[in-house]
Amino acid sequence: MDKKKIPIPDFKELKRQGKKIRMVTAYDYPTAVIIEKTDIEMILVGDSLGMVVLGYDGTVPVTVEDIIHHAKPVVKGAPNTHIVADMPFMSYQVSIEDAIRNAGRLIKESGADSVKLEGGLDYAPTVKAIVKAGIPVMGHIGLTPQTAGSLGGFKVQGKDAKAAQDLIDSAIALEDAGAFAIVLECIPAPLAKIISQKLTIPTIGIGAGVYCDGQVLVTQDMLGLFDRFVPKFVKQYAQIGQLELEAFNKYAEEVALGVFPDDAHSFSMKEEVIKQLEC
Repeated sequence: MDKKKIPIPDFKELKRQGKKIRMVTAYDYPTAVIIEKTDIEMILVGDSLGMVVLGYDGTVPVTVEDIIHHAKPVVKGAPNTHIVADMPFMSYQVSIEDAIRNAGRLIKESGADSVKLEGGLDYAPTVKAIVKAGIPVMGHIGLTPQTAGSLGGFKVQGKDAKAAQDLIDSAIALEDAGAFAIVLECIPAPLAKIISQKLTIPTIGIGAGVYCDGQVLVTQDMLGLFDRFVPKFVKQYAQIGQLELEAFNKYAEEVALGVFPDDAHSFSMKEEVIKQLEC
């Protein structure tokens, strides 16, 4: 497959043409290599790695160093796929200068193509400053996991008129600030449709219905590799976790019975050499 990385301006053109944008997460080289062989346009090295890879209870403990560490092999494994590096909690909230510095680190040290940050209207100036520094930014509004506690937990956002209007205003502000795309997480599908229609940049939905310009899922969720919980918006396309469990149990059984390794998985020696050693 002759895959080519999509330039930033072309994502807006994909929206104009009505072509859906596909994004999934990856945190390691082998997964990135597989995604590179597909038509999926974008990979997010998300702070979700805190939960699905590092075993944390949430995304808050994830650091800039964590994202850089996991983004590097993804960049190597998928050179023709657009790589988005998440900006972790407190990597952009302290000051605009701090945000630019950390966004720059993510791009320079990992090789990612763009960064993503959570937040709406209040963070539009931050987005504008990072974009002005030459770094492409993807926005993220609706349910923002880094601050889910202040939103009342992992709940659908924008259900009443005021909350919905706030999200519309935030989306417009982020586009005006220079964001090239916006993730809409856990908002009603009709609201996502309205926001998508009001913007010229693409919206990427996760739990936001079919009317978004693209979709994103966490790979461990969609492949059945994360068993703590399965969000309503996740469709599991495979049960890789169950296959791994069966394989590990089969390996343990065969080792215990002495049937692995067999001759097919062992190395031999010439008989005369063996006899010399046994003397």
